[in-house]
Amino acid sequence: MAQDVKPRVKVPKSAAAGDAVTIKTLINHAMESGQRKDADGNIIPRSIINRFTCDFNGQSVVDVKMEPAISTNPYFEFEATVPEAGEFKFTWYDDDGSVYEAAKKIALK
Repeated sequence: MAQDVKPRVKVPKSAAAGDAVTIKTLINHAMESGQRKDADGNIIPRSIINRFTCDFNGQSVVDVKMEPAISTNPYFEFEATVPEAGEFKFTWYDDDGSVYEAAKKIALK
């Protein structure tokens, strides 16, 4: 499991039905490619976030597959249409089997 992994998300607190809102996500993660060596010459095991998903009230909004070339601390910004009040659920999947989650509610104006 990667150390000090912290997902952060920014979602507006409210929106009118049918509005498109901007969502920003960032996860602190070293994204080790498996090609670097430590001070003793041992290969540092690969550990990357390989998938990111966002659902709204159980419906898929975004599903991204990532490869080893993705940068450290992956950041995503995207728009989503809000048809009703509900909850965005964000999930990041790590190569080592770890899953990191965050959720944010949004109300209607």
